Amino acid sequence: MTTLKAGDKAPNFEAKDQDGNTISLNDYKGKKLVVFFYPKASTPGCTTEACNLRDNYQRFQALNYDILGVSADSAKRQSNFKIKNEFPFPLLADEDKKVIEAFGVWGPKKFMGREYDGIHRTTFVIDENGTIEEVISKVKTKEHASQILDKQ
Repeated sequence: MTTLKAGDKAPNFEAKDQDGNTISLNDYKGKKLVVFFYPKASTPGCTTEACNLRDNYQRFQALNYDILGVSADSAKRQSNFKIKNEFPFPLLADEDKKVIEAFGVWGPKKFMGREYDGIHRTTFVIDENGTIEEVISKVKTKEHASQILDKQ
């Protein structure tokens, strides 16, 4: 599980988004960035979380934040998720889990008594210089934007 914490440099990632564009941490220099990792596109909890961020997108923009979603779904699945829900932010299709593992959010999970490896729903708030300001591991899907913005 993640050993990254506030004050650490964010991993310098590079991955393709839902449209095949390469996105890297360097693209966000000079802006604040919210990177939210979610287990699976189009599932109820992930949809609720991403829609909550979408519905508050103007508030994020007003504070100079960009948003980036990441899961191990295919580009096609991410694209469908983005189009269906009209997300104004890119979704990385991290099928090889390079970004997921760089941020340390892949690991053992338990669900209904069964143990398996998967993505832990975790959000990283990164400042303009690429330093992690906050790690949110107890994500409230219905009020995730408030978890981030109410501290600003």
